[in-house]
Amino acid sequence: MQTLGLWISCTWNFSLYVPGATNPDYVVTAHDVDKLIAVECILMDEQGRQESMPRDFFTDFVKVAQDEGRHFTLLAARLEELGSFYGALPAHDGLWDSTIATSKDLLARLAIEHCVHEARGLDVLPTTISRFRKGGDGKTAELLEKVVYPEEITHCAAGVKWFKYLCLRSKNGDKASCDSLVSQVSESMQGEIEREIYDEVIQKFHTIVRAYFRGPLKPPFNEEARRAAGFGPQWYEPLAVKEIVTE
Repeated sequence: MQTLGLWISCTWNFSLYVPGATNPDYVVTAHDVDKLIAVECILMDEQGRQESMPRDFFTDFVKVAQDEGRHFTLLAARLEELGSFYGALPAHDGLWDSTIATSKDLLARLAIEHCVHEARGLDVLPTTISRFRKGGDGKTAELLEKVVYPEEITHCAAGVKWFKYLCLRSKNGDKASCDSLVSQVSESMQGEIEREIYDEVIQKFHTIVRAYFRGPLKPPFNEEARRAAGFGPQWYEPLAVKEIVTE
């Protein structure tokens, strides 16, 4: 609750938005840490949606929310150590825009927030960690490398897992039990699901991303981390090319 209260006060009390000081001993600025926190608080907020889903779905996303809250707390504390505070520096609202756009569609929420935005985090975090380390901020680099990065892989994996579940549930209707569908998702994560069904899931993902996400995905992709999260290049590489609309 303390974490949530801090986020609310910084987000809505605009009197707190002042030029943030940065410890001059660090080449990498507090602004970089502030941007990381902005991502964490949006992802933490979006976990509160409800849907008719299995208990395991809520178990997975309670853990995601718990992780994001911890990331926020750790990064906010680190920002204060650097001589600033969360809310002192501007941050983009792209994640929040996507949250609003997908508020009535769980399948789209899973695709855009977890399989696009969080997956993008997997792509850029290794470079971000390197920048902090080269800039002399080994403490922030260690926090990102040992805590945030590995946990973000599991968050992306949760999105992929339940995106597949919803696609299979839509295809099977009431003909398959919840346990059966969860089993099929587990098989798909291990590459054992029927190719035709798997291709349909990927095509659905492409359709949703093109509908809700502006522009192509940005390479280079962190294939190793994305594979660990449960989806290979066939999911995202076709989306890196701008679609040509023909009349």
